[in-house]
Amino acid sequence: MYDFRIEAADKATLYRDLASALQGLVGGERDGVANMANAAALIWESLPDLNWCGFYRNVGEELVVGPFQGRPACIRIKFGEGVCGAAAATLETQRVEDVHSFDGHIACDAASESEIVVPIVRDGKLLAVLDLDSPKKARFDADDEAGCERLAQILSSAI
Repeated sequence: MYDFRIEAADKATLYRDLASALQGLVGGERDGVANMANAAALIWESLPDLNWCGFYRNVGEELVVGPFQGRPACIRIKFGEGVCGAAAATLETQRVEDVHSFDGHIACDAASESEIVVPIVRDGKLLAVLDLDSPKKARFDADDEAGCERLAQILSSAI
């Protein structure tokens, strides 16, 4: 049984501990879906102010919902559409302070106000995106971006 309690006074420590826990969870496990499921649960339990946390997988050059925590989600997203599709098309992290000002935002959950989406890439190929939504505007900052990019790097060899 895993019982991670990750709490820290500062984000750098929080993300360091979160990365360490994630590495422990996925280390040695070859099933990518299982690793995404555990990663979504770990992140959901560890980061405050989220209303959705999960993955969209690259299936035939289209994003298809994968393991997640939160309310039911959009099932398919085309590359270039919405925040997730923008991350998939550019292979660059998308950090959006106000999703309502993002042209083409896909509102799967009306409660979402801000979002960060990090591509998970191995050997130049998109495997999936990590998608975090928050009911707070400007919830994600540069520290969250760096921390989530580290999590994506760990997952790139585990999915």
